[in-house]
Amino acid sequence: MSVGKEMSFLDHLEELRWMLVKSTVAVLIAATVAFLFKNIIFDVILFGPKDPNFITYQWLCEASQNFGYSDELCVKEIKMSIINREMGGQFSAHLWTSFTAGIILAFPFILWQFWLFVSPALYKNEKKYAFGFLISTSFLFILGVLFGYYVVAPLSINFLANYYVSNTLDNMIDLTSYISLMRSSTLASGLLFELPIIIFFLTKLGLVTPAFLRKYRKYTLIIVLIIAAIITPPDVLSQIIVTIPIMILYEISIGISALVVKQQKKLA
Repeated sequence: MSVGKEMSFLDHLEELRWMLVKSTVAVLIAATVAFLFKNIIFDVILFGPKDPNFITYQWLCEASQNFGYSDELCVKEIKMSIINREMGGQFSAHLWTSFTAGIILAFPFILWQFWLFVSPALYKNEKKYAFGFLISTSFLFILGVLFGYYVVAPLSINFLANYYVSNTLDNMIDLTSYISLMRSSTLASGLLFELPIIIFFLTKLGLVTPAFLRKYRKYTLIIVLIIAAIITPPDVLSQIIVTIPIMILYEISIGISALVVKQQKKLA
């Protein structure tokens, strides 16, 4: 993209097209790699949280014992089996799961392409933050995905798989339903962890201020609790575990907003 001259609307559309093309190619390459390593993607990663020996359950058990609750939080068994009821179900699951993995793996490259697209519209002193933007945004997204995988997904699976309305029923979970839970838990958490970045841009645009964020902190807590109730099982412990890191990110966002406002005042 040319920086030294004014670009026409069609030039911007051309740049946008190439950004989308490059990002799509990156996702497809990453998805192809994930497709070839299906044993690791499914047996190790995707089906890991349904194993009672999964590391999250071990942490919960150790925490329960350390706080004097004996084995109350220890997961001894996850009573469910995963089944496939459609002829092309396994191939379809393999395909779309690989595509999701491709998005996650290619996320830093997609961000970099986005930055290259918008950077000509930024001031010179703002362009020097390109590397920091790429690293921080990618880090928060990956951190959110890991939080969803190691916290939200295991808590949900353990609760829902061991929940019974009658002893005469068995939990035979459809493959697509299980994958959908894993996908929503990880990607939703990844996007939630982008809160500081979102607040940064909203502050730059003048849509929010540190004072505004502090004033409505208690309402934010209510919203976060509602979100936690949606993406986690309906038990208090799970909601608290999810709420704490999001509120920490909110407090960090207030600090980021304050720094942006301070910087804007210096430049004014």
